[in-house]
Amino acid sequence: MAGRVARLERITKETQIRAEVNLDGVGKTQVDCPIGFFGHMLDALGRHAHLDLDLHIRGDLHVDQHHTVEDTAIVLGQAISKALGDKRGIWRTGSCRFPMDETLAECAIDLGGRPHLVFLAQFAHEKVGELHTDLVIEFFRAIAIALGANVHMELVRGENDHHKVEALFKAFGRALELAVARHPRAGGEVPSTKGALDS
Repeated sequence: MAGRVARLERITKETQIRAEVNLDGVGKTQVDCPIGFFGHMLDALGRHAHLDLDLHIRGDLHVDQHHTVEDTAIVLGQAISKALGDKRGIWRTGSCRFPMDETLAECAIDLGGRPHLVFLAQFAHEKVGELHTDLVIEFFRAIAIALGANVHMELVRGENDHHKVEALFKAFGRALELAVARHPRAGGEVPSTKGALDS
């Protein structure tokens, strides 16, 4: 599992996304994103997952933000999956309850190769900064599919939409860190009773 690094690029008529991830990093992030608050959330995700993350994001924002947010999630999820390889020796699952002032968010992740998202969160406003809040669920749905992950997210409580979105991204990052971590007693085995994980 040495060298868990991946680089990916996705270029379409709608977006141009480049990503580099190092799963064994220290949370060093460089995010070039035209949607300010979204870039802030990607930075928070990388730092709390302790990924070294380099993202360059461009998209057709004259249309709307959907393609840019969704394609970023696709590229990031695929890059993490590529860096994981056959997933030997990892914990596979991780969970986190992340508090932020009055807000509490939960996230549980299983990297078993069966993509699914349960997302229980509501926002009071259309936007946080420039980011449309209806795209938060789209980001996590797309990254769950690209990563082949079962992801359950719930906003337990909260009032401020900024805190809500940020706590969800940070909870996801921390749960991801635990899921991709090397298990000290796994001995390089695939973490499944079947002896293989779906990809």
